[in-house]
Amino acid sequence: MFPIKFVRENLNLLKQASESKNISVDWAFFQRKENERRQIIQSLEGEKRTHKEMSVELATLKQQGKPVDALLKQAKELSLVIKEKEARLAEIEKNLEEFLASIPNIPHKDVPLGRTAQDNLIVRTWGEVQTPSFEVMPHYEIGSKLGILQLERGARMTGSFFPVFAGKGALLVRALINFMLDLHTKNGFYEIWPPSLVNRKSMFGTGQIPLLEEDMYRLNDEDLFLIPTAEVPVTNYHREEIIPEERLPLRYCAYTPCFRREAGAYGRDTRGLVRLHQFDKVELVIFSKPEKSYEEHEFLVNEAEKVLQLLGFAYRVVLLCTGDMSFAASKCYDLEVWTPGLNRWLEVSSCSNFEAFQARRAEIRYRTKSGKTDYVHTLNGSGIALPRTIIAIMENYQTEKGTITVPEVLRPYMSGISEIS
Repeated sequence: MFPIKFVRENLNLLKQASESKNISVDWAFFQRKENERRQIIQSLEGEKRTHKEMSVELATLKQQGKPVDALLKQAKELSLVIKEKEARLAEIEKNLEEFLASIPNIPHKDVPLGRTAQDNLIVRTWGEVQTPSFEVMPHYEIGSKLGILQLERGARMTGSFFPVFAGKGALLVRALINFMLDLHTKNGFYEIWPPSLVNRKSMFGTGQIPLLEEDMYRLNDEDLFLIPTAEVPVTNYHREEIIPEERLPLRYCAYTPCFRREAGAYGRDTRGLVRLHQFDKVELVIFSKPEKSYEEHEFLVNEAEKVLQLLGFAYRVVLLCTGDMSFAASKCYDLEVWTPGLNRWLEVSSCSNFEAFQARRAEIRYRTKSGKTDYVHTLNGSGIALPRTIIAIMENYQTEKGTITVPEVLRPYMSGISEIS
């Protein structure tokens, strides 16, 4: 969120940013409220000055023993007018504060202009897409055949898009989580296990609300939200704190379940694990000094890539265009793996630099050695999300005989099992 002074001085820049992100912002509303605010302030200044002069005159008249009733009545009436205008001014300033929360972050200068995913830029690829000598079953077919993915039971328990992993499927989920956490902690990330419910301030801090509130699961009685990603609690781990400069960068990892209503996505990816209401993810979050944040961004992407490389997937790194980025991001890379059963690339990780956008909303600062304070830059990325990673394993490691080979790096986490059959 941007300070109102910055908004007033950079209207054209912010208008361009919102248009490039395909996010509608009611700039006419802002101009109306700003004009009304200025008029009220100007009017109040004159009326308060007049009221002060009346008070002085009343005191003088009383000392002189002269009648004050008429002037006192005028002063009381003017006092009521001032109170009403002050109340209106407070209401306008609240409206403006709410408006500020609707302005998206400014894309970094390196982000390509574009409207949709078709305008994204492929930065690099890793590995070669293999063409199997047999017809690869989609993950939902082989998962059902092997009994490790039971979508129907999940639908009976809860509803569509709530999967059940069973037997070696459940073991595969647990293996992936432990493998990724071990990898990231060995590489210097500090593990935390945060709550899966957060309050409204936390959701606001990372930018999920108000824009995406309809996509969130919420406990209305307590105004708590089920987290859509560990980004929310982990970023808010330092909410309203000042971090000493010498501690930066701070790098965290966390495993959590994630919950999303996907209110705007009905009708897409209705089969299997591509789009779910509940899924598991290992998240990476970094707090950085501003001048180092884009170095940290590349470090973050490389850390997520290590997971895919060790799993042996062919993947590509994609720089998102302005129109395909999130509300809060300044720059974002997606990591996409190839899935031969679905015959498409699937995003398994998004790695974003939010610059100071989230830090301003969550009041996260750092103090320099000279004693000055400034907002940190926050970054986060999936390290990585499980459902689509499991799709990639089921389809890339599928054998002609209808089994799934366990990636070698996961076998120590699966009691040495080398094949799911």
